[in-house]
Amino acid sequence: MNALIPVTIVTGFLGSGKTTLLSSLIKHKQDRRLALLINEFGEVAIDGALIRDESTHSQHIQIHDFPHGLIAYGDDEQFIPTLQAIAERCAQVDHVLIETSGLALPTAIMELLQAPELAEKFILDATLAVVDTPLLLADEFENKQTHSSQAAVATLFEQQLEYADVVVLNKIDSLDEDALLHAETRIRARAPNVRFLELAYQAKLDIRLALGLHLHQPTLSAHNHRFMPLASMPNANTGLLDNQRLVDGHAHSGLASHSHGLATHKHFHEQDPGWLSFVLRSQDLQQPEALKTALTEVAKAEPVLRIKGFIQTDHSENAILVQGVRTRMVISHTAAKKSAQNSVCVFIGYHLNRHKVAAHLSRLTETQWQ
Repeated sequence: MNALIPVTIVTGFLGSGKTTLLSSLIKHKQDRRLALLINEFGEVAIDGALIRDESTHSQHIQIHDFPHGLIAYGDDEQFIPTLQAIAERCAQVDHVLIETSGLALPTAIMELLQAPELAEKFILDATLAVVDTPLLLADEFENKQTHSSQAAVATLFEQQLEYADVVVLNKIDSLDEDALLHAETRIRARAPNVRFLELAYQAKLDIRLALGLHLHQPTLSAHNHRFMPLASMPNANTGLLDNQRLVDGHAHSGLASHSHGLATHKHFHEQDPGWLSFVLRSQDLQQPEALKTALTEVAKAEPVLRIKGFIQTDHSENAILVQGVRTRMVISHTAAKKSAQNSVCVFIGYHLNRHKVAAHLSRLTETQWQ
């Protein structure tokens, strides 16, 4: 019988830094042959394009885009066939990495991995939840009943933590030790069953802390991978392990398989149709700083939580990447050559109004967006 292919799920709320973290893992993958499934809540595969740019010089990387909705949910007919195709090339794949949309839970993937078509070919290695630590500390994931969007954000954030084996505190470069300990306390309070907390300085995580953790192996195996987590292991009251001695020395070996309470999932839109995504395009060349200012103003005026796109300017031969998390905007160069394509921006938010966003952006940039 062939060995099962391990699968790592990388989840996290909109803008937490999942794609940047994955790009770093690819660069330091050592000799691993990876298959990546990239899911985006929108019709344009921005994240997939970014990872392709980053992995241009990396060998043995297979990338599969999953735009248009949520991976492995009810109307996704692509997930199982894609994994079956990967299984047919098992001699060329050591590990599968799945980046979920920022609006998805990992449970839909976890459930399908146990389906008859996949259970004899794949095994869940671990689920990682990437956290935007400054937003956590700024109470942006708290349930403030006065704002329906804030309640929706808080609910989804807590569910993503609930099903995580490992939480990665990201965007921490400007935080001191007290802030990091406070962040850890908040995570432990919301998700006491999380097994490990890790720190990602400069959005980088040692690949040994992400792949090959064997957290869902059904039997004991000799695997003495060691690392230094931010804090001590969860205490015995969490009910995670029958024998806490199995993790002495922070070894990831032989953890008993455990259930996350998987259940049949409705499509996300059936649960909360308030989450919307749309794409705006412009045929006009953009001024990067003017666009950055305009997008910031749009995010202040409208319930926009995530912006990402490629911008065409007359200042560079390459496309310009724009990324925004709420009102934080970053514009940077990419390796993508300028083409005849228009500028394109993906907007994600709660009860967004496409026409209002387009009108606001067109007025502020003095260009046409539609």
